[in-house]
Amino acid sequence: MAKGKWAQGIEPRHFAWIIKDRLAICERPGGFAENHRKVRRTEEIIWIREQGFDRVISLSPAPNNLHNYDEAGVRWLHWPYPQTDEIGRYLSDSYNNLAALLAEGRKLLLHGDEISERLLGFLAGYLVYTRMVPEPPRAISLIEKITSRQLGADGRNVVGAALRESEKASRQD
Repeated sequence: MAKGKWAQGIEPRHFAWIIKDRLAICERPGGFAENHRKVRRTEEIIWIREQGFDRVISLSPAPNNLHNYDEAGVRWLHWPYPQTDEIGRYLSDSYNNLAALLAEGRKLLLHGDEISERLLGFLAGYLVYTRMVPEPPRAISLIEKITSRQLGADGRNVVGAALRESEKASRQD
């Protein structure tokens, strides 16, 4: 029996595939701050579950509403994004963990509170770090095209840090 439209939930705001059918991003389900809506959050988490995502990875600084994933039977990880001065180690650890999950064939959804420059920088940096798109300008351009958003100085600084971590990891190998 086919499920009704309501039972399928609604797609989260600003949803986009970064790696088709493997890695996607969105705004935090339900929105953030004064725009947060509990009913929307519930419907978006239902959609995430119904789409078969293996894990939701929250980069939000606070663990807001993560228990709602448990209630819906959605597995999640919390990798709170640090301040800029702590970014290097965080990026290499996160990128290695993300690569391992993807290598296991996991279907992942990544979100921050919003689609911020730092989140987009994290994604472009991942492409550089893993050498999927080794040239930072191309990785930045690709993320900008996928998300229809421009990456400013904060996001570009994250990509630069990812490149430095990638070079550091290459020297250690």
